Formats: sequence, structure tokens, C-alpha cells
Amino acid sequence: MSTMKFCRECNNILYPKEDREQKILLYACRNCDHQEVADNFCVYRNEIHHSVGERTQVLQDVAADPTLPRTKAVRCTQCNHGEAVFFQATARGEEGMTLFFVCCNPNCGFRWRD
Repeated sequence: MSTMKFCRECNNILYPKEDREQKILLYACRNCDHQEVADNFCVYRNEIHHSVGERTQVLQDVAADPTLPRTKAVRCTQCNHGEAVFFQATARGEEGMTLFFVCCNPNCGFRWRD
């Protein structure tokens, strides 16, 4: 993982810079003329970690999303409500897309897949 780099001359932040003639990645100071060759080609990495609670909340909130399509052609097996929101997504560990349903009953929110 890349970390912030600081100038050895003036302690300001070094920013990634491309040397197009030599085709190398450099880190350059914007305050002085100091430059150094990058030892790693990764200049930024953003890792997002979700808690279990966040994932559950996202799925429950989709029933209230007005942009998602709704169907009355299915019935919830938990509460027998006749309306559900549906969307396609990749299921964990599976290839291809899966059709997911979420019950629109605010007291239920049961989710299942087709």
C-alpha cells in the first residue's frame, strides 16, 4: 500500500509525477526541485470495509427506493405481502447476475432471490 511521501529537503508532501521521456514514475516536491524515483507504482488505494449492520441496512432501504422497479407478480413467503422491489446483482461466490427481491412491507423487509 502506498503511503504519503515527504521531501527530504523541505519536508513538504511529494506528489506523483510522470517522466514521459524516461517512462518512469517520480515523486516531486512542489516547493523545491527535489524528485525521487517511485519504488512502488501504486499512488493511491481506497479500501472500503463495511460492517454487517451497514450491509443489512442497505438491503432494507432498497424497499423505499423510488428509482427501483416494483412488481406485484410475487408474494413474500414471510408475510404474504403482494409487492416487492427487485434488482440484479452478483451474488457472493457466484458468476453472473442474480435477481434479488425485497418485500415492500415496512414491517417485513424479507429478501430473497430468484
